[in-house]
Amino acid sequence: MNNIVAIVGRPNVGKSTFFNRLIQRREAIVDSVSGVTRDRNYGKSEWNGKEFSVIDTGGYIKGSDDIFEAEIRRQVELAIDEADAIIFVVDVEEGITPMDDEVAKLLRKVTKPVLLVVNKVDNAMREKDAVEFYNLGLGEYYSISGMSGSGTGELLDKLVEVLPEMPEVTEEVEPLPRFCVVGRPNAGKSSFINALIGEDRFVVTDIAGTTRDAIDTKYNRFGFEFNLVDTAGIRRKAKVKEDLEFYSVMRSVRAIEHSDVCLLVIDATRGFEGQDQSIFWLAEKNRKGVVILVNKWDLVEKDTMSTRDYERKIREELQPFTDVPILFISALTKQRLLKALETAVEVFENRKQRISTSKFNELMLPIIEATPPPALKGKYVKIKYCMQLPTPTPQFVFFANLPQYVKDPYKRFIENKLREQYNFSGVPIDIYFRQK
Repeated sequence: MNNIVAIVGRPNVGKSTFFNRLIQRREAIVDSVSGVTRDRNYGKSEWNGKEFSVIDTGGYIKGSDDIFEAEIRRQVELAIDEADAIIFVVDVEEGITPMDDEVAKLLRKVTKPVLLVVNKVDNAMREKDAVEFYNLGLGEYYSISGMSGSGTGELLDKLVEVLPEMPEVTEEVEPLPRFCVVGRPNAGKSSFINALIGEDRFVVTDIAGTTRDAIDTKYNRFGFEFNLVDTAGIRRKAKVKEDLEFYSVMRSVRAIEHSDVCLLVIDATRGFEGQDQSIFWLAEKNRKGVVILVNKWDLVEKDTMSTRDYERKIREELQPFTDVPILFISALTKQRLLKALETAVEVFENRKQRISTSKFNELMLPIIEATPPPALKGKYVKIKYCMQLPTPTPQFVFFANLPQYVKDPYKRFIENKLREQYNFSGVPIDIYFRQK
């Protein structure tokens, strides 16, 4: 389990730039125009061996100033409610604004760790200007430059120090597998679970967003035993109209992080849309097993090629991670529901399988010898040994004389050969090359 850290603050103070620096990717769009962040951005970060999830909570720009402030206030309240620690970002260039005061009033009342971050401090003069932010009443502040990265080390040292310790999983009793049902609102997630358990446990309506929380159900039928988690639908922030929806999305993200396999339910009548892809990559980023369930297949007009064409389009969108089971189901007619469970259990077993080092070398070294990495700058890469790492998800390390010369295309080649030889369907694989 990971802690959740929410980055809050008014628009255009540099939250997205700071977010990108934490996750070490340019995922959030950054622009000098305020309000660019329209979608919720989620990412993983790690510092001093402690991993945590980061949420960039972006600001709204619409309506009058009063509506604007109200939206920011609600957003901060929801972030405070769900996050384990809050990073409050302000802008040294503009000083303390009335909106900063409003956010600070809320944060002074909470018992969770709050770190005040003064951004855009990139010279000595601005360092002096940052003293003004003591007036917010939040105590010590951290001067950083999200653009250059200066000051972020001290901030992260403090952040990992104040994050609460997550409970360790005891190994005496192996916990039941957790299968998380995720997808867009109104894709049929609750109907799918109701059909499986044989009772209307979850409220199902045509109104998107009926499910507000992530709910666990212990499932023990037909030889299967696991925890089934129904989640609220995840959708783009531009579509979010209610305060509760942000809370629901955060709960869904947390449910994905704490699951073993994600059952991604998509609406066959709408196709594999951008938000379905976002949820898929969120699960992949967290190294979870994935099964794609195309629901409402009974409502689609079909011919002999419909299934193949539909599946091909989905796999094109998933490249390069295409080794994912895709099933066509109907929660209403209960078509292929047990097959969906069997596939989820199979993906769970794939995810935890272990390959002995001797057998792994016997299989992979001849393949590598027949197709070695391409030479670079006249130097040849020689791989002499490989093994699976003792990690919860499949990770493999190959020891070479010049690991820095092994590029991504060859890593994909190795992964494809691995998948040909072993059943890792639905499971992300990590390939590493290290100095021997």
